[in-house]
Amino acid sequence: MPRRPTLESLARELGVSRQTISNAINRPEIVAPETLARVKAAIEAAQYTPSRAARQLRTRSSRTIGLRLMPNFDGINGHILDLFIHELAEQARRSDYRLLVFAAEDTADEISEYAHLAAAREIDGVILTSTTAQDPRFAWLSEHRVPFASFGRPWSTTTPPEEAEFPWVDVDGAAGTEAVVERLVAAGHTRIGYVSWPILPGVGQDRHDGWSRAIAAAGLRSTGLVCECEDDAIEARAAAGRLLDAGATAIVCASDTLALGARAEAIRRDSRIVVVGFDDTPVARALQLNSVTQPVVAAARQALAMLLERIQDPDARRHALLTPTFVVRDESLADGPTIPMR
Repeated sequence: MPRRPTLESLARELGVSRQTISNAINRPEIVAPETLARVKAAIEAAQYTPSRAARQLRTRSSRTIGLRLMPNFDGINGHILDLFIHELAEQARRSDYRLLVFAAEDTADEISEYAHLAAAREIDGVILTSTTAQDPRFAWLSEHRVPFASFGRPWSTTTPPEEAEFPWVDVDGAAGTEAVVERLVAAGHTRIGYVSWPILPGVGQDRHDGWSRAIAAAGLRSTGLVCECEDDAIEARAAAGRLLDAGATAIVCASDTLALGARAEAIRRDSRIVVVGFDDTPVARALQLNSVTQPVVAAARQALAMLLERIQDPDARRHALLTPTFVVRDESLADGPTIPMR
């Protein structure tokens, strides 16, 4: 079996110094054009690839990005983070970085893992997901000077997200539910219910706020038209039942999981009520469920770009709020202002 080529073996073959080979790889602008062409040809012929470990020792850079793999509770809404991670890994590869994905029991365990990885110089930076109000990861990473960018806003109750001292990209959930309500109002609906996760600072409140603003802007009443439950289809069926009893002709949901439960209750009652989910998961697409799709690929690309900027410039703090799209699959919404029979 042939031995793996090294800088030394290439240098001997070409009759040049080891440093010349290294310069041709890392600083080609200082190498004579004729020599550079010879070195490149030899590297290609020998299928030589630089040692990542050696480069790490030389540059003190691991070319690795850390990311915690969040738990997937129902197998439906985990699609968003799956898509985000796959795109992030692909874009990292194109930038000559690797994505190191790890599991953790909770946030404290996640921070402990960052401490280990940073101390061992195994990562150059971190991408955060699933941000929460008073998220302790922001302060720890900042204090320990670990570069990071976040897929998710800082949901602080005291500081506006645009004043955050670190880069983040997020999807404007409020804009998504607002667009849904506006479309429903245009179709003639005046009793538009909402099935929500517990309304706490974060994604759940953001999506609820969009529904609430649009209802108010249309001059409609919201009393008795909001039901909170866990992100569970069975609980959503019961919530949808209460909204149907209250006279709702359309139901907007904070997730596709909730929308599936609401749709099941509508089918049980033989109701043609319009149901809209959020996230446009493969299940929603397969069942032709109206939903809101997030620009996850764009979010992953921006998150990586922001992190790489932060690695180079510790003061970089670019922010981006992306707009989702309402995907209409219900003929009653596509054809014009008609209210389906209940």
